[in-house]
Amino acid sequence: MGLIVALAGGVGAARLLRGLVQIIQPEDLVIVGNTGDDVEVYGLHISPDLDIVMYTLAGIVDGAKGWGVSGDTFECLETLGKLGFETWFKLGDRDLAIHIVRTKILKEGKTLSQASAELCKMLGIKARLVPMSNDPVRTKILSGKLILDFQEYFVKRGTKDDVTDVVFEGAEKAKPAPGILEAIKEAERVVICPSNPILSIAPILSISMIEDQLKSTDAYVVGVSPIVGGKTIKGPADRIMTTMGLEASAYGVARYYEDFLDRIIIDKADEHHKDRIRELGVKVTTTNTIMKNLEDSIRLARVVMKAP
Repeated sequence: MGLIVALAGGVGAARLLRGLVQIIQPEDLVIVGNTGDDVEVYGLHISPDLDIVMYTLAGIVDGAKGWGVSGDTFECLETLGKLGFETWFKLGDRDLAIHIVRTKILKEGKTLSQASAELCKMLGIKARLVPMSNDPVRTKILSGKLILDFQEYFVKRGTKDDVTDVVFEGAEKAKPAPGILEAIKEAERVVICPSNPILSIAPILSISMIEDQLKSTDAYVVGVSPIVGGKTIKGPADRIMTTMGLEASAYGVARYYEDFLDRIIIDKADEHHKDRIRELGVKVTTTNTIMKNLEDSIRLARVVMKAP
């Protein structure tokens, strides 16, 4: 098996990746993680999507939530609340340890790529997890005249605002993290994980050199639709696509990626979209895409890897 590159957001991506590392050599996998969600909280650098992937691959994720550390406590957060600090961003005690280490590495002058590599090594992760850029790119949510930081929209306000546009601040100046372009160029297969196209994958694509490399690579590009029966399994992707004038469907996902996508994996519930997707020049595979456990993740990962 040759090199595999995966573009990843948070929970949906992590669930596919936990299956993928069971059927390929983890060392052959390069995961390009979204950092548009990154935020500073209590002086600490938080990378939510990178963390979800790390915790999942390390086997310590809170399985019920899909994020955070299993069995975590929140005593530090409770104390901060008593001291008058805002506590809407839920950071567990074990979770905080990771952010402290990342921030320490960054303050030593190392890059986010280097910090991610060191954390993965500490957690025993053999796959290579790379942030999309070492430069800051921040996802901003526009809701009419309102401009929200991503975490304010997603966590504090619970995604209740209608999204009229999304801006990736800093993307025009950001460069891909070292090794990403070479990995995409050399890859045997590129996997677009079942992540929110607008909030998780688009920030990665907003770095033009990455999108251009995807368009020119000889690798076989396979995407997995996060939309099942017109709805997302988790998160607001369906609502965001609709309010932004996009079709919230497996077809809408395929169309969003059509410039570089060779094949899309869609759920059996969306089989009626097959002919429309094929008209885009994209091949289609239908299967059960819902991942409730590790066995489901492995099964879907096999489909993704075997899709011709």
